[in-house]
Amino acid sequence: MSAGFGAEKIKSGEAKVIINDDEVSKLLKKYKKIKKYMKSPIFTVKTMDGTEELVSSLLKEAEENPID
Repeated sequence: MSAGFGAEKIKSGEAKVIINDDEVSKLLKKYKKIKKYMKSPIFTVKTMDGTEELVSSLLKEAEENPID
């Protein structure tokens, strides 16, 4: 029987993941800006007014595509 997809090579059960540090730093910067925006009075006013689009679109996207 064949190993398939290199199952014989990885017996420890650990996955190797390569992460680009520049992309992670960009993502963290964007996340921090959104969190700062969510704490601002402008976000509160726009939410009450019904014109807030940035965070609501991100939340809608997360609801449509949940990560299991």
